[in-house]
Order: sequence, then structure tokens, then C-alpha cells
Amino acid sequence: MRTIKVSKKNEKPNTDFVADLRAIVSTARNMSFRAANLMQVACNWLLGWRIVEQEQQGKARADYGKHIIEDASEMLTAEFGKGFTPTVLRNFRKFYLVFPDLQIRQALPIQFADVINQIQQPMVAKSEKIQKQQSKVAKCSSIELPFFPQLSWMHYESLMRVADTEARLWYMQEAASQQWDYRTLKRNIASQYYYRLMQTPKAKRSAVVKEMKRLTADYQKERSEFIKNPLIAEFLGVNQEALLTESTLENAILNHLQKFLMEMGKGYAFVGRQQHIHTEDDDYYIDLVFYNYILKCFVLIDLKTRKISYEDVGQMDMYLKLYDTYKKTEGDNPTIGIILCSDTNADVARFSTLATNKRMYAAKYLTYIPSKEVLAREIEMQKEIYIEQHCSKNANKKVKKKR
Repeated sequence: MRTIKVSKKNEKPNTDFVADLRAIVSTARNMSFRAANLMQVACNWLLGWRIVEQEQQGKARADYGKHIIEDASEMLTAEFGKGFTPTVLRNFRKFYLVFPDLQIRQALPIQFADVINQIQQPMVAKSEKIQKQQSKVAKCSSIELPFFPQLSWMHYESLMRVADTEARLWYMQEAASQQWDYRTLKRNIASQYYYRLMQTPKAKRSAVVKEMKRLTADYQKERSEFIKNPLIAEFLGVNQEALLTESTLENAILNHLQKFLMEMGKGYAFVGRQQHIHTEDDDYYIDLVFYNYILKCFVLIDLKTRKISYEDVGQMDMYLKLYDTYKKTEGDNPTIGIILCSDTNADVARFSTLATNKRMYAAKYLTYIPSKEVLAREIEMQKEIYIEQHCSKNANKKVKKKR
């Protein structure tokens, strides 16, 4: 006898049943993700540990470490495939040197611990060389760092770039406790969130936190979406008691630059801010426009709140052509364009019109516009000055409290 199946498409599934299924899948996926995170971070840290240990086995030759990295890269690539280039292994080495006291062993499964013990007993004491290497990365004394399994390798890659040990630890703990996506962490580091928050009066800090959550909301909604990185914000004449939001800092940068160029006495005349250019297809706004009557040309300044991209270069190139077409008059020289940004992508600078267009270059915003050669030396220096200013202010506060 043939059985006839009755369709029940119109019947809604039990709500509890669906919720249970979702909970099972969600929990399993989260556990798998965290397990994979743990293994990746642990593997990278342990590889760095083993490389550093190998370098300290009585070898004094300066090139010994280089050969270790290259030989290890060749061997690992041959056996395990891509992902073990010399550059990657050096990054693992740096990971260990930046976080030598990361309590990662305790979080590992017993099988992993057995493998480590078979390789070699954990180092009891570090050599002077390792201590010197660590002091270059972090100026503060080492402390035992808790291991947060919810932080991915991409989190640690961002944390390694924070030179200030106190700030790095703060970012690390906040990322774990607040469950920051790695893009949120990267953005907050780039926007100097820690320093802005610490230098804002406690009564006003909630507004800074609120702004950060608003600007990073998209990261939490869609973790697979790539969203632009912010500028590395600097203090440029901002009132120390002010609320240090990113928009405040951006305005401070433009205000300071506008004032400085006008006071330089080198032929700059202010034309406009957010200068409007209308075409048949669209409307465009340029952050700052000057006319230099010595050079006899317009100078366009575009502030980017992130690392420079090919699109930024193309946009400035378009601005130059628009100004030459619609604004330049007879007797004017070609318009000059300057892109002010937090960082300059070397490939973008090399393979775009930046490499061939002599009247356009990417510059990191400073209190003045130096030559490109001077600019290159100042990029990292300015970040260090900013951090040192913060550290000195904290030190002064502690001295006053003791008195």
C-alpha cells in the first residue's frame, strides 16, 4: 500500500525547537572559532619562542639569526605549504619578544603541553640579549600577562604595533572584556583612543566612548565587511580640557594647518574650506584650498582619515584636472595637490600617479608641510612625541599626588 505524505508547509515550527537548533549551531561555531583562534595564536607564539631560544644557543655571529629564520622558512614551507615566509616568522619572533610573559601555556590542551616538554623545558632565565631586545620593544618592566582566548591572531598583530606597554595592555584588556572585533581594536589604536580617553576629564569620557561605539557599530553588525581605517589622530593645538573626539581632532588639524600656512609668509592666501567644485556629473568638496602668489598656482589639501589608497590618489588627480580646467586662469601655473593622511601605502605611492606626477604627493599631516625627505623621517617620530607627552603628563600627575 502506498503511503501519501501530507504537506505541512503552512504549519509554523515550534519556537523553542528552532531556538534550540540555533543555540546548538551558534555555540558549536563559536567554540570552533575560539579553538581555532587559540591554536593559531599558541602556534605563532611558540614558534617565536623556539626561534628566540635557538638564537641564544651560544651563537655570537650577527648573521646567525638571519640564517635560522631562512632555514626554518624553507623547511616549514616545504612540509606545510604557504604561510611561513621569513617575514612571517620574524613576526612570530616579535610576537614572543613583545609578549614573553603571556600566560598561554596554561590554556593549551594537555597534548600540546606534552609536545612542548618533549622539545625543551621552558626557559628558566632569559639572556641579557633577550632582555635588551625586549627593552627595545617595551620600555616598562615585564609582568605576567593573562591570556585571552577570545583574541585572535589579528588582534595580537595590531597590539604588537603599540609601543607604549601601558597602552598596549589597556587595549588588550579592553578588547577582551568589551569583545571588540579586531577591526574595532585596529581602529581604536589608529585613532589614539586610549590617549584621547585618558586626557579627557572623567566627567566627559562617556561621550568619547559613545562616539567610539557609534563609529565602530558597523564592525559588530557585519564582521566580514571591510571598513575604512581612521586617521592616527594627533594633538594640534587642542585645549587639554576639551572633549577629544575624532571630529574635534580633524577640525583641529585643519584649523592649525590653515593658520600656519597663512602665517608662514611664503605667499599663501586662503581661498576656502570645503571648497565646492560642481561638474555635470557630481559635486566635490576639497578640505583646504590656498593660492600661492609666489608660485602663482592653487594648492589643494585633502585630509584623509585613514591610510592612503589608490582611490585617494585618483581623486586628487581628478581635483587637479578640475581646478586646472575650471579655476586656473591665464598666467597661473598648474595646480599643486597634497594628500594629508595617517600613513602612506608604499605600493600605492610607487604604482600610482604619485610616482610620476611631480605636482602631487602624499604627506602625513604635520604642523608644517616639509619636503618629502624630511616628512619620511618625521612620520614615526611624531607618533613617539605624542606618546611621550602623554607619559610625562601622567608622571607629573603622580608626583603632584605624592606631594
